[in-house]
Amino acid sequence: MLHQYRSWLLAVAAAGLFTGCASNGVHNPGGVGVTEMRPDERGFVAGTGVESQDLVAVTDKMARGILGVAQISQAQGTPRVVLDPVKNETRFPINKDIFLTRIRAQLNEKAAGKVLFLARDRMAALERERDLKVSGQVTANSDPHVVEFKGADFFLTGTLQGLTTKTSAGTSDYILYAFQLIDARTSDIIWESSAEIKKQGLEDAAYR
Repeated sequence: MLHQYRSWLLAVAAAGLFTGCASNGVHNPGGVGVTEMRPDERGFVAGTGVESQDLVAVTDKMARGILGVAQISQAQGTPRVVLDPVKNETRFPINKDIFLTRIRAQLNEKAAGKVLFLARDRMAALERERDLKVSGQVTANSDPHVVEFKGADFFLTGTLQGLTTKTSAGTSDYILYAFQLIDARTSDIIWESSAEIKKQGLEDAAYR
């Protein structure tokens, strides 16, 4: 009798367990949940390298600086800019061009047409489309047979440089973020700005 009662209790417990899983999803009391954070917020998973809050702070500063340049803010017509790849001279294997991508996105979103960026990274597709239009194979609503690629007025580029110190007490990383706007006709550097960040800790950053 006692054996039958225990069997019944086990059956009830198992039924409740499976019902709970079906209604509430996977239950993992020993697991670590995911914390959603703002990109400009320093998280609890951190190292001494480049992090999202650094990216946001640096690119926001650079976008504001570019809009303040007289050749941009007081230009006759709309200046056109080409992104030139950033040089990463730090020890961290990060996606360096994410800085220029965010600067471009910030300016395109908030600058209200004060500056235009040329899609030079899409030239192969653009050239194919131009050839199709010139040959008459396809047409467009505007200028169906005339395709004109604009030249750059300025190049936007940058360099990331770092200085690292390691001792038995931990690791210290200093990173200098420097960006330049270069006149495409004269090679003059018409604007330059930088930001510098230093961090110390016990753990190195690992990038995926």
